[in-house]
Amino acid sequence: MGTRYQTHRAIGATRITPEKWRAARAAVEDVADRFSALVEYADPQAMATADWTVMDTAAHVAAISWLNTSAVVSDDTPFPMPGMRKQIAATTVDNIHAGLNSALFRAYPERDPGEVVGRLRSSIDEILRLTATADPTRTISWLGGSKVPLAGLVAHLTNELLLHGRDIARAVDLPWRIPHEYAAQFFELFLIEIARNGAGHILDDDRPVHQGRIAVEFRSDYTTPVTMVLDTGAVWIEEPSRDNDVRVYFKPAALSLMLFHRIPRAKAAMTGSLRVWGRRPWLLAPFLRKVRLP
Repeated sequence: MGTRYQTHRAIGATRITPEKWRAARAAVEDVADRFSALVEYADPQAMATADWTVMDTAAHVAAISWLNTSAVVSDDTPFPMPGMRKQIAATTVDNIHAGLNSALFRAYPERDPGEVVGRLRSSIDEILRLTATADPTRTISWLGGSKVPLAGLVAHLTNELLLHGRDIARAVDLPWRIPHEYAAQFFELFLIEIARNGAGHILDDDRPVHQGRIAVEFRSDYTTPVTMVLDTGAVWIEEPSRDNDVRVYFKPAALSLMLFHRIPRAKAAMTGSLRVWGRRPWLLAPFLRKVRLP
């Protein structure tokens, strides 16, 4: 049987301030411009990953952006691609590539650079227009029945643009910058807020469950200190305390690259981008086996 992760004992008021909401909106617009220019310059057939060309990668991001034009309105708004709501509800971290990503490729087969960039730009413009007066703390049903606030959905889209922009830039030997401030938005507004609001079954798997509590405190120069707790099938947020098991100092861009398997944990540690200490630092390993990204 898979493990169903529940949010439990959400602590503290929301940290989605008006300032952070404005910053998240500005970030997605900024990175979308950079990403679009990169795609227009790059060789469309260059391999951005082991399996995806530059245009596969760009189309993937454009399709997600297009879906989000409906997601930001309400949970009842039809998606522009039929059948996606059921697919999204069934998605977990472990089946996202074979499930949702494959379904998006079938539903959005466009690979012409001009058309894909046009779809991406129009979708992000529409998201920003539709959310101009919206409450950024309003939660949206997301993958696997998880709940993410509107600000978190925007921060997630920025992160998609940043990570896949890096993939494309590396394929064509161009520099690509991931600002720590933008990566910090993904951590605070998306990752932490999903744990606050409800992880649904996005982390379900059939691996043995670690029995007992693991409390991991996260600190960086760009985020508010916070503790995420994993306890035998439940994940929730607490304020940092002296009895946390693990303490992690991180640089946000490196943490994002590590969590999405772009760089190994050892490299992040050796460069000083990830430092781990605490009463029981070895518990970070079982924590990250469960609280993970695709």
